[in-house]
Amino acid sequence: QVQLVESGGGLVQAGDSLRLSCVASGRTFSSYSMGWFRQAPGKEREFVAGVSYIGYTIVNGDSVKGRFTISRDNAKNTVYLQMNSLKPEDTAVYYCAARRGTGYYPPSQQHEYAYWGQGNQVTVSS
Repeated sequence: QVQLVESGGGLVQAGDSLRLSCVASGRTFSSYSMGWFRQAPGKEREFVAGVSYIGYTIVNGDSVKGRFTISRDNAKNTVYLQMNSLKPEDTAVYYCAARRGTGYYPPSQQHEYAYWGQGNQVTVSS
């Protein structure tokens, strides 16, 4: 079983940047597709971005495209979410997720991911 540990969240002002990191256990990180989800208070968990095991990336929705970037460093067993120009509506608990890669594109649905981190709070003040 893969263990995921997120870090990098915190309290920032609108317009600031944060980089979330997710470190995975094991020696097979390069064979996994990785995703970032977020859940705001009172809302459903939503897909933010993903990177497949071959490095194909996707960022979901106009609200974050152009501001968020996902990347991975297989040598460090780490996936990143770079978040720029943060807005109050970005406030949420951000979750890292993983699944064994089976295709070129990262999954975008919660049920497609087998492993989850415990979440990392990002709060953006106005």
